[in-house]
Amino acid sequence: MKARISLLPGDGVGPEVTAAAAQTIGAVARRFGHSFELRTFPVGGAAVRESGVPLPHTTLDACRNSDAVLLGAVGDPAFDTHPPGKRPEAALLTLRRELGVYANLRPARIYRGLEAAGPLKPDLLAGVDLLIVRELTGGLYYGTPRGLDADGSAAHNTMRYSRDEVRRIAVRAFEHARGRRRRVTSVDKANVLETSRLWRAVVSEIAAGYPDVSLDHMYVDNCAMQLVREPARFDVIVTENMFGDILSDEAGAVVGSLGLLPSASLGDGPGLFEPVHGSAPDLAGRDVANPIGAIASAAMLLRYGIALPDEADALDHAIDECVAAGVGTPDINGRMTCSQVASAIAERVHAISSISVP
Repeated sequence: MKARISLLPGDGVGPEVTAAAAQTIGAVARRFGHSFELRTFPVGGAAVRESGVPLPHTTLDACRNSDAVLLGAVGDPAFDTHPPGKRPEAALLTLRRELGVYANLRPARIYRGLEAAGPLKPDLLAGVDLLIVRELTGGLYYGTPRGLDADGSAAHNTMRYSRDEVRRIAVRAFEHARGRRRRVTSVDKANVLETSRLWRAVVSEIAAGYPDVSLDHMYVDNCAMQLVREPARFDVIVTENMFGDILSDEAGAVVGSLGLLPSASLGDGPGLFEPVHGSAPDLAGRDVANPIGAIASAAMLLRYGIALPDEADALDHAIDECVAAGVGTPDINGRMTCSQVASAIAERVHAISSISVP
């Protein structure tokens, strides 16, 4: 296969973890005989410094014409006082909207060997393997009107959802549940929010078409508590944009490190794949950032972005085996650098014998 993949390293540790992921994609290409064209483009604070805008037209056009996009991270404290449209984070929101990626998949599971890496007792973590399906282009992050009063005395945001927006994300959640343990938990705040009441009603309607999948509803505050009290109870969690943003970060703490979590943002065009962690500017340039979230995002790119499930399995298995063997950065009690972890996983891709290669 030939595929065009746009790399957007971004800010902070983004360039380091993107380089790590690109190295493992190259290993997969060599092992399976594919030809992947990887091209790098500026985004976020790096793009502001280069061209004055967080998402240059050349970057956006390249992403639109790619088969898939791999993003590192955006965010730079140097631009914290800039207007919203000039801040690095604006690039991510615009990119999601322009690519039409409305379904964000954020898996979280316990890697063998990391049962004691997080703050929870290992016995609570047995069997934890959940998928958060987050609606990505609606809600407070995109709703209008929004703004800050000129005198700074007040600000306002708008939370809005349509039936169609809820319906399409709910269908994604139930379809994924069918390939897992057939349980969906829909998270909302229907006791106080009208948008959540609509959300709950539409998700219930969609559930009627999936009699083989069980559905329960949960308020977001209760879900946040249950994620740390009984994380193994969850299979697929489907929720709106802001709730999903918060809960998926909590899931990172549950499994040991935010640096372990990948994500895939899918719609009707090129998919956007990125680790859940932020730019972590305090770690930038030190070669200590955990690249596993970015490398696992590359595996999701192979699976969902360019339809190569065997290749995705090979990379996922390489990650599993390396972590179980003690390969890791300091945040998961390892002693290796970011680049060393990437090299170990890339080498393991070639060594795995359980994956059939044509």
